[in-house]
Amino acid sequence: MARYSEPEAMEPPWRVLEFYSGIGGMRYSLMDAGIRGEVVEAFDINDRANDVYEYNFGHRPCQGNIQTLTAKDLDKYMAHAWLLSPPCQPYTRQGLQKHSGDARASSFIKILEVMQHMCQPPVMLFVENVVGFEAKRKPLSFLNPSNNNKLILRPPLDVEHRDMQSSCKEIKNFLEPRHFDLVKEEAAGGLESSCCSAQFIVPESLIERWGNAMDIVYPESSRCCCFTKSYYRYVKGTGSLLATCENRKPKGEGTDQATSLKEMGLRFFTPREVANLHSFPPNFKFPDNITLKQQFALLGNSLSIAVVGPLLQYLFCQPTQQD
Repeated sequence: MARYSEPEAMEPPWRVLEFYSGIGGMRYSLMDAGIRGEVVEAFDINDRANDVYEYNFGHRPCQGNIQTLTAKDLDKYMAHAWLLSPPCQPYTRQGLQKHSGDARASSFIKILEVMQHMCQPPVMLFVENVVGFEAKRKPLSFLNPSNNNKLILRPPLDVEHRDMQSSCKEIKNFLEPRHFDLVKEEAAGGLESSCCSAQFIVPESLIERWGNAMDIVYPESSRCCCFTKSYYRYVKGTGSLLATCENRKPKGEGTDQATSLKEMGLRFFTPREVANLHSFPPNFKFPDNITLKQQFALLGNSLSIAVVGPLLQYLFCQPTQQD
């Protein structure tokens, strides 16, 4: 049986470049994986995302257009690994599927082209949310030798990381205590919201219009719909809504569904709760200048640390023979 260690060809800490760094999901994933890595530079064009990144890590990413980077520019970092989270819209099944023909993919393709002209290109490349780009440069190899020289869809089940299935906890474990009972049902049958949480109540107008398309979950649920950057702006297909009233189950047949949904005390998840569901650490914070809508948008553009962390651990580890 093989045991796992970091590659002996180069001594850690690994020097890492983080492209499309956003609010730091990749960096947190690197930390979560226990990799001895140093992010020597991060790049993102979004000013608000860079505000959040700087607030949490004390370093502001380069904000220029990465399409202007040259091979010489990138060589100076002497990075072993590149972590990238480029726009996913050109490659999603629900999009126009233009792939490299989509203007939003141009920066990603440009830096891949520049990499071919580098004197010291990275030995490892990780691209989030785009299947088919897992790769290592020889002489490094994957833990399972059968995966060398070919692209894989997921790591084998023998990766020595925490069992992700065991982390599928009930949603109530991710909720903020002060927002747990957002809506209270009065004896008269009306609904009363606490003033500190009123901004998260789903308006009745949205329930009437999009009620049939809403993904509704409960504190006891163990799954929720993916949150997108349009969450809190549009309800349909952008993320789950939480039912908070004790009598929150929809009424049976023959009852107007819109009316029953109004009685469930539906609310949006808070930004902190979305961050919790994405496995961001408790010390992750937003600076005061980031509005509520911007917080939701930035989280919707981020990633799941619980998923990316094990993948990065798999990428950076190397097999060695048992002594």
